[in-house]
Amino acid sequence: HTAVKHLETSLQEFRPRALIQMATGSGKTNTAVNSAYRLIKHAGAKRILFLVDRSNLGRKALKEFQQFTTPDDGRKFTELYNVQQLTSNTIDDVAKVTITTIQRLYSILRGDAEFDPVLEEETGFDAEPGRPVDVSYNPDVPIEQFDFIVIDECHRSIYGVWRQVLEYFDAYLVGLTATPGKQTFGFFDQNMVMEYSREHAVADGVNVDFDVYRIRTRITEEGSTVEAGYEGKFRDRETRQIRMEKLDKDFDYSAAKVGTDVIAVDQIRTIVRTFKSSLPEMFPNRQKEESGELTYVPKTLVFAKTDAHADDIVRMIRTEFGKGNDFCVKITSKSDSQGGSAEGRLASFRNSYNPRIAVTVDMIATGTDVRPIECLLFMRLVKSRNYFEQMKGRGCRIIDPTDLQAVTPDATYKDRFIIVDAVG
Repeated sequence: HTAVKHLETSLQEFRPRALIQMATGSGKTNTAVNSAYRLIKHAGAKRILFLVDRSNLGRKALKEFQQFTTPDDGRKFTELYNVQQLTSNTIDDVAKVTITTIQRLYSILRGDAEFDPVLEEETGFDAEPGRPVDVSYNPDVPIEQFDFIVIDECHRSIYGVWRQVLEYFDAYLVGLTATPGKQTFGFFDQNMVMEYSREHAVADGVNVDFDVYRIRTRITEEGSTVEAGYEGKFRDRETRQIRMEKLDKDFDYSAAKVGTDVIAVDQIRTIVRTFKSSLPEMFPNRQKEESGELTYVPKTLVFAKTDAHADDIVRMIRTEFGKGNDFCVKITSKSDSQGGSAEGRLASFRNSYNPRIAVTVDMIATGTDVRPIECLLFMRLVKSRNYFEQMKGRGCRIIDPTDLQAVTPDATYKDRFIIVDAVG
């Protein structure tokens, strides 16, 4: 309510850009839907663009519009107004709300007939084209096409290469983020109309707080050396093809190279074994087997460095836990090659008993709502305070106890989550 009213005050003052900062899980998308309804009904907005950086966030936004019950009419938003999520390069003129990725929008402005939907599964604000994009006037998409543009997850680097796409339209810009940075403040003219921190959200019972459990390995801390004469497996980065090779000189690698240039299988095994044996200590009130292990492993999200690193982690978790392939899956934009879509695996992780553990790189590091998650295992360095806050947001969401018990039978309620830091 506060965010909507403050945004409307900003619009009354003819401020062209406004920033809404709200903690992860506290209702940014719902705020945007509320505002969109009021702007269409009371302010005469003809068309609103909801801009995301990858298609799964677009699907999440569409569901929010579909489920929104209008407060004065009682009908659903989509019963009153057309909402379109673009799957082609054709904007429906009768759609009051258009949801799309910034990648596809740029393709439309260029006049492309089609755009590969696979390119929308990866993070568009981070996977930049390499240089600033140039946007020329397109009479099929005039600058007055939209009255308002809502930019989801606007903390990302949209102000460099994609900036002309945003500034092409003569529209009010409304940014949504949990973690604004300096560039974000600058782009939105330092006009932050709402500030709702994670600490405030925890105090209000909107988010849960976390504890930290640290796992240290020597290689993670210090790196190591592969000595000359070692005969071992070398993997091609592109094809993943394995070849045997003999080193003719010592190969020193730092801790930062573990998981990218070097895959230390025993390091992964040590972390996974330590994680498994430490779960009863992290969750002392859960059911245990005669061996002392937990009967039900809490829903856990593992952050890997690369897609190949994620594959190695999945294999090791399946081996060490011995609970079948459904127990642990990889959810990245490239996980389709292992059978099934990333979106289907994400839905199972959210709603079903299995998988218990999901391994990702970036795809569900931000913006994705999986409320039953009770544990985050970091096997990669983050190097960004804002990104770390986003990643923590995957575990902080509250969940109804009944919904939690539907996927984790021995859980009573969620009052915290655990960050397992295996990288420091």
